Amino acid sequence: MAQHNDVVNNLYKSKDQFENSIWDQGWDEVIPGAAVYSFNSEIQAPVVTTLPEDRDVAETNSMNKYVGDWRVVKPVWNVDLCIDCQNCWIYCPDTSIISRDKEMVGIDYNHCKGCGICSDVCPTNPKSLVMFNEQISNEDALNQWPEKKKKGEK
Repeated sequence: MAQHNDVVNNLYKSKDQFENSIWDQGWDEVIPGAAVYSFNSEIQAPVVTTLPEDRDVAETNSMNKYVGDWRVVKPVWNVDLCIDCQNCWIYCPDTSIISRDKEMVGIDYNHCKGCGICSDVCPTNPKSLVMFNEQISNEDALNQWPEKKKKGEK
């Protein structure tokens, strides 16, 4: 347990402060069960009322690293079908949905890992967020958009 606590406490130290910072460890060297927090401190206000760029994110948060090249599929947004329900913004684990004044304005592809949660929680028919192969341009994806499904279709 002491080793676990040492790892957790040292995750947040900069490269210069500790020789075994998370930046010096490989992906397979972090002890299983070690907590890697998204934020540096406890959130005082509801996180949904704080813009992503104003959040006190930890150095281990994907907001501080480019992770877009992990993706093999990406969400493509069809603005014409979007009802601005904000489900995608609420559920995105990487805060990759860009929303201002309760309206979706785009996707941060630098931090999106392509998990597909945004598409799964989209209630429109057809969905306004659909997952496409990473290699397909957004313009081509919009031209291949699925048709509206009839009741009972999957």
